[in-house]
Amino acid sequence: MRILGIDPGFAITGYSIIDYVGNKFKLIHSGAVTTKAGMSFPTRLTKIYDDLSMLIQEYKPDAVSVEELFFNQNIKTAINVAQARGVILTVGCKMNVPTYEYTPLQVKQAVTGYGRADKTQVQKMVKTILNVEKLPKLDDITDSMAIAICHGHSAKFVNKL
Repeated sequence: MRILGIDPGFAITGYSIIDYVGNKFKLIHSGAVTTKAGMSFPTRLTKIYDDLSMLIQEYKPDAVSVEELFFNQNIKTAINVAQARGVILTVGCKMNVPTYEYTPLQVKQAVTGYGRADKTQVQKMVKTILNVEKLPKLDDITDSMAIAICHGHSAKFVNKL
């Protein structure tokens, strides 16, 4: 199964393409869709939509897994990230790829075995599970890897959106 894991954001949307075959994960590609602060918000959302659409066309994932939004202290930021999530969910739907959502707690549980794991523990496990020498500098990309791993471990237990 090929999984597109996405860590939503409007300035940085981390993504990873991971293959999950026979209980083994393999990182195929990862990166981030970035938008500049000076761009209009609708233009930023359109860029996220277009870039993720191209990724889906190129890599043909069997599933898209997206992290659910958790409450953020900055309400304006939370609303903007929620709008970006809406665009991300729409991409999966429009491209006919089953799309799944996971809470941060579910992602941590699937990756580390402990739902309250800290960021360092999650990063170490992502590195081990994917058998990579080093992780990207952007946490958003590493988080997208964890989200994809979560779906690989959880796929048979969840319902698609």
